[in-house]
Amino acid sequence: MKENRLYRDFFLHFDILVMLGIFLVFVGFLMTMELSLSTFLFFAIGIVAYMFSEYLTHRFVFHIKSPKNAFLLKLIKRLHYDHHKKPNELKLLFLPIWYSAPSLFILCLLFYFVSGSISASLAFATGILFMFFVYEWKHYVANRPLKPKTRFGKWLKKTHTLHHYKNENYWYGVSTPFVDALFGTLKDEQDVETSQTAKDLEKRA
Repeated sequence: MKENRLYRDFFLHFDILVMLGIFLVFVGFLMTMELSLSTFLFFAIGIVAYMFSEYLTHRFVFHIKSPKNAFLLKLIKRLHYDHHKKPNELKLLFLPIWYSAPSLFILCLLFYFVSGSISASLAFATGILFMFFVYEWKHYVANRPLKPKTRFGKWLKKTHTLHHYKNENYWYGVSTPFVDALFGTLKDEQDVETSQTAKDLEKRA
């Protein structure tokens, strides 16, 4: 597959374009307000919040035991189960807009209740969205025939491949290994047994 086609598939994907539009709206509103050092602090908090949200959601929501409720099973299959069955399928690589947009607004609303500041909440939201795009890009590269140019990028792609093909109980971080290291799920592949359910999460006990 030609590299320019691979880039188009990412940057022109519907869900990415919608989230980019939301990001630009938030940045536009933020630019109308008085900026200070605290603006960059709240932006950084948004980045860290997304890193933890990415890990915790991936580990404890996307990898839950197969729900008995048919509707919930359908949701989790679209969100993650089907991606493990077909890791390279384009339409399964991106978080659907019906999940990512509400998740963003819930996190921002919670932050607003804590901070009581619209400008702080907008800075927080832009930090979350910035890291969201980093996640989506890293996830895309990890599952498509693109070769990372940095050693760190190559290592991230390798760990995500291990998550899919070696053992789904480790290497949850896609955009960064920091939270995996914090919670003990960043392992040497030689120390981890091959899982029989890495490609079929529905069969997990």
